[in-house]
Amino acid sequence: MTQSTPTRRAPGLIGVALDLAQQGVPVLPLRAGKLPVGNCAACRDNACSGRPNMKNPGSCDCPAPCHAWAAATTDPATLTSPAWAPAWKQAAAVAYHPGGIGLTVVDLDHADAIAWARRTLPATRTVPTTRGEHWLYRGTVQSANAVRDGVDIKSTMVYARWLGPGTGTMTALPDTVRALVIKEPSPPRPAPRVVAVPVPAAGGDCPHRRPAYLERGVAMGEQRITEASSAVHAIVYQTFLAVLSAHGRCGCLTDVHMARLFAAAQSKGESVRHCSDAWANALTRLGL
Repeated sequence: MTQSTPTRRAPGLIGVALDLAQQGVPVLPLRAGKLPVGNCAACRDNACSGRPNMKNPGSCDCPAPCHAWAAATTDPATLTSPAWAPAWKQAAAVAYHPGGIGLTVVDLDHADAIAWARRTLPATRTVPTTRGEHWLYRGTVQSANAVRDGVDIKSTMVYARWLGPGTGTMTALPDTVRALVIKEPSPPRPAPRVVAVPVPAAGGDCPHRRPAYLERGVAMGEQRITEASSAVHAIVYQTFLAVLSAHGRCGCLTDVHMARLFAAAQSKGESVRHCSDAWANALTRLGL
């Protein structure tokens, strides 16, 4: 996948993979539908909390190709190991990690996308695909799907199907492609809703007496959310429920505390809308 073309081909997909690995291209098997071979039991549903070293594709702790692009490897011993044998039996194609060799693939899915690329992008090495073309550039960028109609960008932390070396001279990744994956500034987030919680019926003081108790509860909620490695939606709701259950009836919980919990949830990928819904559901559950 550099400028050279393999000089030999061993038979079968494993032979293609070994040839590519010899050139320094990290590869993995794909089953029908261009999907990676199924996850191993130890890592299914992210049970391992994503242990592979994302800076070093192929460093997954498991012997099988269980993390898609991160399982791609250049090690012939791994590719031919008994642990990978079932994967190759299921394989329908070979995939590689473009970012792992400093490349970006502009995946053009149809004729209109190809026409756009020819008008807009500098010529480079191209590879025919089932429906369109892959345009290969030197340089990496954050991967992104559907940057425009029929155009995906495949580079870091993704895999691309190997369809041959292609034709033409590979050129440097243009700023035009980099600009496609730069997200527009997000609109300002709406201010957190003020937490409307009733004061004690008797109008008495907060039963917790000390502000430190509330601070500790909110801090523990933030920590629980930020440490979540899976089931984030559920953990956010459960945390909101726990905080409101302990502190939501006395009137001491403010929008500042809620904003801290919302920020922790958003740092894990939750949207403002989901945070608001989870908070409202917790209030409803507690009758607040």
